[in-house]
Amino acid sequence: MRTLPPPRVPGRYRIELVCLGNICRSPTAHVVLESHLADAGLDDRVEVTSSGTGGWHVGNPMDDRAAATLAAAGYDPTRHRARQYDDARPGAYDVVLVMDMANLADVGGRAERIGLFRDLDPVDPGAEVPDPYYGGADGFEEVLAMVERTSDAIVAALQPLLDDPQDRA
Repeated sequence: MRTLPPPRVPGRYRIELVCLGNICRSPTAHVVLESHLADAGLDDRVEVTSSGTGGWHVGNPMDDRAAATLAAAGYDPTRHRARQYDDARPGAYDVVLVMDMANLADVGGRAERIGLFRDLDPVDPGAEVPDPYYGGADGFEEVLAMVERTSDAIVAALQPLLDDPQDRA
């Protein structure tokens, strides 16, 4: 998936971001993507949610190191609470973007509306977002850099999908 699929409902878009525990990568992507969508004026038309394929952390805030990395970069990580991916609901989203190949297998593999988050990464399309959980602070900063540039690309890809033809008249 090098482009986003069209919206199921014209003028609206629903994105689900998925990692393993929903405490590091997918919540980082969630917070950043929502911020970039707001900056682009698309936050009223795009809904972003995140979840993990495992249920170990359900209800917990994001990892302290991920939250600190986001806060240091000017983002607000405080609202996040981990939740588990509901594999009975993939049709509820316009696209499900996962962080790595194991997550991809857990949600049922590639499909028209399921792909890797970094499929849209302008630097390394199709690469995985590495899990920083067992490493140091530099891993969280590396993930943030990947997520920021990929979020920019996602916002750019959403723009034409959500343009109202009447606005162009």
